[in-house]
Amino acid sequence: MNKYNFSQSGTAGMRRNMPANMLRSAGFTLIEMIAVLVLIGIVMGVVANRVGDSINRGKVNAGIAQMRSLSTKIENYALDNGGPPASLNDLISRPSSAANWNGPYATESALKDPFGHPFDYRMPGNDGRDFDLVFLGKDGKAGGDGLDRDVGSWQ
Repeated sequence: MNKYNFSQSGTAGMRRNMPANMLRSAGFTLIEMIAVLVLIGIVMGVVANRVGDSINRGKVNAGIAQMRSLSTKIENYALDNGGPPASLNDLISRPSSAANWNGPYATESALKDPFGHPFDYRMPGNDGRDFDLVFLGKDGKAGGDGLDRDVGSWQ
């Protein structure tokens, strides 16, 4: 005997006693489920795009800081040897023309920006500067705006 006086037939007996409109509203339709999944996909796409932009902005800021640090290393080389190096590789290995070389002044990885592009180095520099060191932005090419803009060591 059933202690609570429920029918032994289970949910089938309960469904017979429910009005027709409650039976239809008991779950989600396939279209509703698809709509929710599409909305979730759109939100995730927007969030991923924002996170990607933040990461790239961080890399640009790190590239500018790395360019300034490398500029200081070039100046240290110049103090020791009477002038800036002919190429950035002279900071890593001793050139034959550097009599007072006290390096290495930099590591191989310090010669590339956070995007993996080499820094643009010119010796002598423009406008009477001893050298120009330029971070070429995210794209690694001269010119550009936003994340692709160039930043020089004199700026």
